[in-house]
Amino acid sequence: MAENLFAGLPPPSINTVPSPQHEEETPIIATNTVPPLPPPKSILKSSLKRPNPTQNDTTQAPKKSLKFKTTTDASEAQIIEAMRKISSHVKNPSKISKAAKLAIQLIQAGSVNSGTSDYFFDILEAAMSSSVPCTDPSVRTDYHSLFSEAQAIKELLNKKQKNQLTTWTISAVVANDLHTDDSFVFSKAAGQIKEAINNLPVATEDDDMEEAMTLKDSTAMVDEGGQTLDTDKEKDEPEADPFGLDALIPGSKKKSEKSKAKNESDVKIRKEDEEETKRFLKSQREALITCLDIAARRYKVPWCQTVIDILVKHASDNVTRFTACQRDAIGKLWASIRDKQSRRKQGKSVNGKLDVNGFEWLQQKYANEKISIRHSVGSSGERRAQQWLG
Repeated sequence: MAENLFAGLPPPSINTVPSPQHEEETPIIATNTVPPLPPPKSILKSSLKRPNPTQNDTTQAPKKSLKFKTTTDASEAQIIEAMRKISSHVKNPSKISKAAKLAIQLIQAGSVNSGTSDYFFDILEAAMSSSVPCTDPSVRTDYHSLFSEAQAIKELLNKKQKNQLTTWTISAVVANDLHTDDSFVFSKAAGQIKEAINNLPVATEDDDMEEAMTLKDSTAMVDEGGQTLDTDKEKDEPEADPFGLDALIPGSKKKSEKSKAKNESDVKIRKEDEEETKRFLKSQREALITCLDIAARRYKVPWCQTVIDILVKHASDNVTRFTACQRDAIGKLWASIRDKQSRRKQGKSVNGKLDVNGFEWLQQKYANEKISIRHSVGSSGERRAQQWLG
């Protein structure tokens, strides 16, 4: 009989599983038997179930889970006060970076609504009234980000504010895109300028006269008596009741007063709309002229030249949409671009270096080349090898 290797050892514990080869020789105690393990699926389900709370269970986790508050609820008065503070700081070039970021956060948080849109517009107006222009390299990125994000709240503004935001966007976004090193962004900005030029109406004589008056720093023509020339028009206007019959008709005076007040109100509204349209077109034309000037200054960059050629030519073809002084400026700009084009074709540039791109070089090379009907016959397409070919 083989010796018992487990002789003299203490009995096995509950969690100890006996070895299969000595299963016959190990004594089994009925009171300490291990219950059978449940299948894996039941183990998973039981582990996912949360035990029912009991009164004596003091180790149970609290029912409420911990949540972190990521947003701050602010009243409309607090938001308005914050916008006023941003408006006072955004004028300062050294603080515009932080102020622009705070303004962008207000837009992204949805704090700009119909009740606060006017105060946010004051932020944009204050930013554009800064002593440093929006195209300055030190503030260029901040202005671009602020006015690009401001497009999201454009529908909350009135007509006058929308027109002003459109002009500011040309100056702060499109003009700054012309300083980029990305050819795609540069081409996109040039396309936006061309589209804006197409949307301009043809300039009238009144626009030219208003421009001339602005250059002379005079707002009205005053005669020797100190009265404007518009007083003659007032004398020619007919009287409302030349025969005095309205006084004899009951209620006619009240009706005439109401109709007169209504007509005056309509005329006033119509006049304000016309003035706003003129102001918008004037500011838009000035912003587009600035963009053309910025684009022309980048003509030294080779990959910008073709885009600038097309842009300036488009402005020259639509020169009637600008005022007299602006037409002269566009004409000089287009003449300068054509001169640079001719110099490029000759292999010259302003810097005295070769300034011809690959397409223009190949165009010059094959401009005077003789092409034979027999393809590559001779050194330059000549017919010297005709006898050899038979």
